[in-house]
Amino acid sequence: MSLTSRLKKQLFIQAQRVVPQHQLSRVVGKLAASETPIIKNTVISAFKAQYGIDMSIAEQQNALKFKSFNEFFTRSLKEGVREIDADATSIVSPADGAISQLGKIEEGEIFQAKGQSFNTANLIADPLLAEPFKNGQFATVYLSPKDYHRVHMPFAGTLTETLYVPGELFSVNQTTAENIPGLFARNERMVCLFDTELGRMAVVLVGAMIVAGIETVATGKVKPSGRLEVNQHNLFLEKGAELGRFYLGSTAVVLFEENKMQWDAEFKANSAVEMGKALGHTL
Repeated sequence: MSLTSRLKKQLFIQAQRVVPQHQLSRVVGKLAASETPIIKNTVISAFKAQYGIDMSIAEQQNALKFKSFNEFFTRSLKEGVREIDADATSIVSPADGAISQLGKIEEGEIFQAKGQSFNTANLIADPLLAEPFKNGQFATVYLSPKDYHRVHMPFAGTLTETLYVPGELFSVNQTTAENIPGLFARNERMVCLFDTELGRMAVVLVGAMIVAGIETVATGKVKPSGRLEVNQHNLFLEKGAELGRFYLGSTAVVLFEENKMQWDAEFKANSAVEMGKALGHTL
């Protein structure tokens, strides 16, 4: 890596440390929620051009028909575009995006990037609730700005708890993952815990820089309170059912217990994935 590239990376990291992350996200959130035509049309058009958004797979293909940028960003897909793998033993991708990392959890430690890891107890914000995953399996799926931004169930289960965990709002791209220790356990997040035929499962929706909100089907859109919030649920969701969505992109982390499933060998860091496609199978 050249000196210039290293300096750019360090400046990017340092800028994230000093910028008022939450204030910036609130400002962006207001802009993204605006229904004023000139504002929302300008933002949508610029975003669509910048990231090459493929509207042909969306239910509503005219981007300017959406009431706000938020509505555009969380757009639904056209029926039949994403089929849910029908094999009863399959574990499917919760989202469109790319694998950041996946593999075995080692004594509670989850591999983040070269030289970096994070702890399950810190990620879930409750050591007892994190215990079943101590030596289990994990997959981290990164949703880029161009991707479909709804998160779906990787396996059927009953939602038992949600934990809103306040935190920082670092970017979750590869550069930040390589340079910010415990990134996914530091950022604001919504932890969703399930009882399944395989035992416990977790799907953690991790916020990021300028992410204007996280929403789940059980809690609605999260209103950041600055404190840990725990809620009990009894909501069964089929494999592939919508669990939540991001208002601007981020990451979903999936956890399973030990000796319950395995990831398919074809998947590794940077593998592209589509919601509903099999990522692994039960043992």
